[in-house]
Amino acid sequence: MLIWLVELSDHLKFLNLFRYITFRTGASLFTSALIVFLFGPAIIKSLRIRQGKGQPIRADGPQTHFKKAGTPTMGGLMILAGIVGASLLWADLSNVYVVATLLVTLGFGAIGFYDDYLKVTKQSDKGFSGKARLGIEFIIAGIAVYFMMRTALASGTAGSTFGSSVAFPFFKDFMLDLGIMFVVFGGFVIVSAGNAVNLTDGLDGLAIVPVMIAAASFGVIAYLAGNAVFANYLQINFVPGTGELAVVLGAVIGAGLGFLWFNAPPAAIFMGDTGSLALGGTIGTVAVATKHEIVMAIIGGLFVAETLSVIIQVGFFKMTGRRVFLMAPIHHHFEKKGWTESQVVIRFWIVAVGLALLGLSTLKLR
Repeated sequence: MLIWLVELSDHLKFLNLFRYITFRTGASLFTSALIVFLFGPAIIKSLRIRQGKGQPIRADGPQTHFKKAGTPTMGGLMILAGIVGASLLWADLSNVYVVATLLVTLGFGAIGFYDDYLKVTKQSDKGFSGKARLGIEFIIAGIAVYFMMRTALASGTAGSTFGSSVAFPFFKDFMLDLGIMFVVFGGFVIVSAGNAVNLTDGLDGLAIVPVMIAAASFGVIAYLAGNAVFANYLQINFVPGTGELAVVLGAVIGAGLGFLWFNAPPAAIFMGDTGSLALGGTIGTVAVATKHEIVMAIIGGLFVAETLSVIIQVGFFKMTGRRVFLMAPIHHHFEKKGWTESQVVIRFWIVAVGLALLGLSTLKLR
């Protein structure tokens, strides 16, 4: 919104600052953090009063989790307020990639909110129907991918099939054109990212820090992919307009920092599906927009591992009646093995940093 101030830069030179993505990204980060810090306590107080018993605790979970009973959930509302508020102020709202990303963020957040609402009101860990939830997520993600694909096709940057093609790390010229099926592929990436973060969100601070790490990584990727000079130097695909997504991801980092203040052990609030689905969807949408879907599997490798642990556990149990892990997702497995919650969380953060650095290294390996 404030980008329009650039038009006044002929009269007030300092307004040229609003032209630069780097400045607006920093401002977006600060603004979103401030929003969460200022309104967080009131939101937590309101949710605690309205929810009563708070988020239900899994009966088969680690015994240490029962002391968290009564902690309110839906803290994702704080995160969404920071992201949306800062993005509306600092991002270019005429940019299709920004609009598509905010559509997914709010859409997935609404689905997560309804899921949290059902869990709290029923006092059960069973919320929204899985099939219905996935179906709505695919519709939202598919709409966003379609418009991003059309925008990229219209740019004609790397041939008429650019918008519907999948890029591969390490290969500068090889792209696989999926045609209209790219909508399905992109939708799958976004939905998978949203639900992977959702599965990871099981311990205080476990999901939010890796999300911020992934957001910072993709903020760099978006900025580079949206800049013709840097994209040409690194030999990555130039996607005009995606640089603006760095502003949105700056808001994600700021909101994450603000939320972590309240979510640090012992957590005063949980983000719930409201936050985890929205944040995962945001990262997934940026990955699709910047043509770094496969790199996301590296940067978000922690989320991938959490998801695979559930798939393996369920599949193996159905086939053999036995379990591979003591409990899934895998962070609970390590708790069952005797790791303290803080050990699991901090060690997983370290893994997330390592994977992010590995993913960013692919930018130069062409």
